[in-house]
Amino acid sequence: MNIDNLQIQIKTFFGLEAVLAEEIKKLGGKNVEIKNRAVNCEGDLGFLYKINYSARTALKILIPVLTFKAWDESRFYDKLFAFPWDDFMTVDQTFAIDSTVYSERFKHSQFMSQKMKDAIVDYFKFHHRKRPNVDVQNPDIKFHLHIDRELVTISLDSAGDPLFKRGYRKEQGEAPINEVLASGMLQLAGWDGKGNFLDPMCGSGTLLIEAAMIAMDLPAQIFRKKFSFQNWKNYDAELFQKIKEVRINRIKEFTGKIVGYDLDSQMLNAAHLNIEAAEMEDVIEVKRQDFFESKKELFPLMMVFNPPYDERIEITDDEFYKKIGDTFKKNYPNTLAWFISSDLDAAKKVGLRPSRRIKLFNGKLECRFLQFEMYEGTKKVHKLENK
Repeated sequence: MNIDNLQIQIKTFFGLEAVLAEEIKKLGGKNVEIKNRAVNCEGDLGFLYKINYSARTALKILIPVLTFKAWDESRFYDKLFAFPWDDFMTVDQTFAIDSTVYSERFKHSQFMSQKMKDAIVDYFKFHHRKRPNVDVQNPDIKFHLHIDRELVTISLDSAGDPLFKRGYRKEQGEAPINEVLASGMLQLAGWDGKGNFLDPMCGSGTLLIEAAMIAMDLPAQIFRKKFSFQNWKNYDAELFQKIKEVRINRIKEFTGKIVGYDLDSQMLNAAHLNIEAAEMEDVIEVKRQDFFESKKELFPLMMVFNPPYDERIEITDDEFYKKIGDTFKKNYPNTLAWFISSDLDAAKKVGLRPSRRIKLFNGKLECRFLQFEMYEGTKKVHKLENK
């Protein structure tokens, strides 16, 4: 592995590729290329540590170490058995494999992971007369197997646990939003920590915490205890410590307000616990409040939220989305509001034309992230006033 010029592949969610590419460029990535649900770039070992610690919309950060073509299982096994695995791990380290397979030849990802595991174990038994152990829950070294038809790519997973696991979530509701998706939505909405932020249906508080992290420029993984790269043979603890210190020195004070409403006491309790775990009790306020009976209290204000939609949480109120639109119009003048929903028919009942529609996925649900711009009076009047 050439630590001065690593080829890096960073996975993200559909629709967040451009957001991630922008983050990677700002962090110093070279030759940044947008792919489907991924961004490729180049950088040195320090850059790899930096993006693991800081990138908000990264799910996995992979370093490809072997690529070959295989037409059957025996060639697949032979190529893996011949690979120098002890360049990347010791026989005393545990390992795990996660896999993605798109192939008519190799249909079962679990079976192919097992074949790869056999090849690694057999390699060490042959060369060292000892076998490494698999640990699915907490491996020292994590490999990623990707098969696209006959093209096989083996990568080192530099993070280990997926990067949406920030370390602050202690409680969650029935349908929590993924932390990476939440941060991506906030960045798509243009939230930069200037002004005030409201999530009027905050649930367990993920959007609130991610909004505060952006506002204060906190590194995405400030609460994370470990990364897989810390078990690599070339791990430079001093370099990683220096990168963390430089990054932490950039944290800034936030002077606005970040507020969450919810009607469910259990959800508010979960939000309190998560906010406390994120050490943000002084930055985020949550309260029991019916959004439909609320009025704008913060100026200027951005609103981003994840309302319930029937596939995830049952909505008993037929007028639910209409009430969202009515509340926007009557009680939140001069506000930029965004929400995500998979219920596109219901979203039409808002009664306002969205100024932007972005396709995203919340889990497996295809959604639209919708922007609504509320003006005092008509849009035309607003434009004339600002000429």
